[in-house]
Amino acid sequence: MIRNVLSIAGSDPSGGAGIQADLKAFCARGVYGMAVLTALTAQNTQGVSGVHLVPAAFVADQIRAVFADVRVDAIKIGMIANAEIADAVADAIEPHKGIPIVLDPVMVAKGGAALLDPSAVDVLTRRLLPLATLITPNLPEAAALLHAATAETRAQMAHQALSLRALGPEAVLVKGGHLCGHESPDVLATTAGPSWFEAQRIPTANTHGTGCTLSSAIAAELAKGAALPKAVADAKAYLAGAVAQANTLSVGSGHGPVQHFHELWSMALREAEIRT
Repeated sequence: MIRNVLSIAGSDPSGGAGIQADLKAFCARGVYGMAVLTALTAQNTQGVSGVHLVPAAFVADQIRAVFADVRVDAIKIGMIANAEIADAVADAIEPHKGIPIVLDPVMVAKGGAALLDPSAVDVLTRRLLPLATLITPNLPEAAALLHAATAETRAQMAHQALSLRALGPEAVLVKGGHLCGHESPDVLATTAGPSWFEAQRIPTANTHGTGCTLSSAIAAELAKGAALPKAVADAKAYLAGAVAQANTLSVGSGHGPVQHFHELWSMALREAEIRT
């Protein structure tokens, strides 16, 4: 049976991040994707130039319409934008217990534009973190949620992951892409304590939407029944391939998108070569 995964996030018209990246990742990981929009953005690979928020009540209406008709096997939450939308999302999903929820606390776009009102941080922390199966902050996002300095070492990353887990989510994956050096380690904090996922940093500017893609891939794996550590490992391996193949695309002149369909398109290319 093909699983159904719902993304609650903002739109990226250039296709590399937000809802568009989520739906691509869902498809690539073999699940059926659905989308509730929280915001429209004017953005491309060079940055965000405008944001138009969807009214909070209508965000809730979208979520309720999906649940009224479709089985939802997992939820990914991305850009929430403000406190009203955070409250509306929490109200709409609270009645649906037992569904894996992956929360990617999107706060700042790749180009530096703010995507979350600072006043919404406490609402997000109080209402949405306790509902989450997993949250996936990068280092600046983890620091903002904790009102702390950004972690600069592995020890600080692990400490912040455990501190975030104390706020209510079942598990926390703090992403180390902002660390200096040739490695990009992530730390997963669960009831068993912290565990590390190692990765080499891939030298490329095409990293637009990596956070959206990772959290969506994890949600897809959880929807298919994977245990959390395996879901994280499989999603990270998928993202690494997507980043490594990003240069096969020619999209924009800034931070380009990853190649969400690197496995599928590579297979199609090989089959075409065999036929010829």
